[in-house]
Amino acid sequence: MKVMVMVPTYNEAENIERLAHEVFRHAPEVEMLIVDDNSPDGTGRIADRLVAENPRVHVLHRKKMRGRGLAGIAGLRYALGWGAEAVVEMDADFSHDPKHLPQLIGGLSRADVVLGSRFVPGGADMGRGWLRHSITVLANRYIRLVLGIGIQDCTSGYRAFRREVLEAIDVDTLISRGPAIVQELLYSSLLSGFSVMEVPIVFVDRQRGVSSFNLRIMLEGFLMVPRLRWLAEAERWRELRIG
Repeated sequence: MKVMVMVPTYNEAENIERLAHEVFRHAPEVEMLIVDDNSPDGTGRIADRLVAENPRVHVLHRKKMRGRGLAGIAGLRYALGWGAEAVVEMDADFSHDPKHLPQLIGGLSRADVVLGSRFVPGGADMGRGWLRHSITVLANRYIRLVLGIGIQDCTSGYRAFRREVLEAIDVDTLISRGPAIVQELLYSSLLSGFSVMEVPIVFVDRQRGVSSFNLRIMLEGFLMVPRLRWLAEAERWRELRIG
């Protein structure tokens, strides 16, 4: 299976080279795509050097309209154009440990989407303090309630998708511009009838660099969830009227 590991980056100069080494140590058969949002700390330059050193590394430089969702859409589009049969999304800050890659990729033999989960037996959420952990737990309850889904870790951005899922969703139709892309992709996969399996991961908060997470991003994600449900319901009623 041709697998591309897609890593959106913004100011990850302290992490990206070490991450690349660890990705290929645990999954030597994959290709790695770095999608850099014009990082001022030189992440893009490091990515270019990695490309020159390793033919399995790809880089996509984005100069305008920065955002986690837009970077994710661009990266998924690139991976599909390259011919990936599966795409893995992961963060660059080592909160998503590359040691879990074989488990996520291997899971695609049993499910269409494999999600690295902190909240299934064997998973853990470590090093973030009680406040961040509580926010994550409450956010997951909120997402499950509003979207009506049974996934335990709806906010996990460490996932593997079969190509068929991304083609059916049509990544060019995704509307999230920020981190809510994580929920949109998951919800769209479930609405399209694809199977989702959660596998345990240990999530550890970043040790290097600075997180871009802030209150504005959190509120945008909060508001995007009911919007996704409303759009899905509107589409369902439109199909019923047509039918």
